[in-house]
Amino acid sequence: MTTAPKNSIHSREPSTTRRNSRPIFLGSVKVGGDAPITVQTMTKTDTRDIDATRNDIKRLAVAGCEIIRLAVPDEEAARALAAIVPGMPIPIIADIHFDHKLALIALDGGVQGLRINPGNLRSAEKIREVAHAARAHGVPIRIGVNAGSLDPELRTSHGGVTAIALAESALREAEQLEREGFTNIKIAVKAFDLPIMIEATRIVAARSPYPLHLGVTESGLPDEGVIRSSIGIGTLLLSGIGDTIRVSLTGDSAEEIAAAIRILRVTGLRTTGPVIVSCPTCGRCRIPLVEIAREVSARVSHLKEPLRIAVMGCAVNGPGEAREADFGIAGGRENGLVFRKGQIVRTLPADELVTGLLEEIRASLGKKNSE
Repeated sequence: MTTAPKNSIHSREPSTTRRNSRPIFLGSVKVGGDAPITVQTMTKTDTRDIDATRNDIKRLAVAGCEIIRLAVPDEEAARALAAIVPGMPIPIIADIHFDHKLALIALDGGVQGLRINPGNLRSAEKIREVAHAARAHGVPIRIGVNAGSLDPELRTSHGGVTAIALAESALREAEQLEREGFTNIKIAVKAFDLPIMIEATRIVAARSPYPLHLGVTESGLPDEGVIRSSIGIGTLLLSGIGDTIRVSLTGDSAEEIAAAIRILRVTGLRTTGPVIVSCPTCGRCRIPLVEIAREVSARVSHLKEPLRIAVMGCAVNGPGEAREADFGIAGGRENGLVFRKGQIVRTLPADELVTGLLEEIRASLGKKNSE
């Protein structure tokens, strides 16, 4: 089998050096530095409903969420955190807007992180109070700047929502926290407009040492939102920028997690679990490739091993792609081939290809686990 160059499509390592940010900890989860990029989402339950919110956190943790953010719109929601946080499997960030007192209550409730928005929490004295309380609790603060809630003063001085205006808002807030002796910081600058979001994040990355959270605001329904988020987040990840990500979608938070994990796999930044490589099909394909690829994906979804599995439809690119994968099949009109590490291991009727492929995967993993 030929060895793919490091920066080829088959590479499992990012081709760009990752930005070296100053690490922070949300509970036991390390963010930044040499830590893996983490997947975040938000609960979409009413935080005041303690049982529903705890159940949602557990469900999303099983789906692959590693850090979760909860909306804290009022004092009742803030006080509910003390009953929500204990025993949860992943760190909880309290999302605070307008009222700094909600941050203080959330800290007393045991949250592992805060998010504050400098566009709607602009009092220096209130920010000072939050910084001192967060330091006393050992809790990081994420400075979250959104295009939709940019400080009106900055919007006016920069002639609208621009990349430099978003970046300046975040950097000003970081400087204010630093003046209070607080450097346990993470930063996010988000916008719906991708060039603005990307450029603003790059400015912050160049001018601060802090870990960066990536996301596209209001990215929309899943069909378009996944594409928009993949382009925005993926562009930065491939430039070596980013320490946590969230794909914001109108829908179930589990869909956000699935999309984020796929982005990390495609960019080579997460290698756990199988990746399915499949051709788009054309007039040469003589097998039901879409159905086969979906079946294979579903039947290997529980695996944690970093496998590349090729499901190809014909002899043009199929055998070549299958040889580059850990396992693969290349279909034909009547018979097809099963590959393992570049070697043909079986020739089977088309309707037995999936079974043969799965038998080879199980046999390989069973042997590996017994060694």
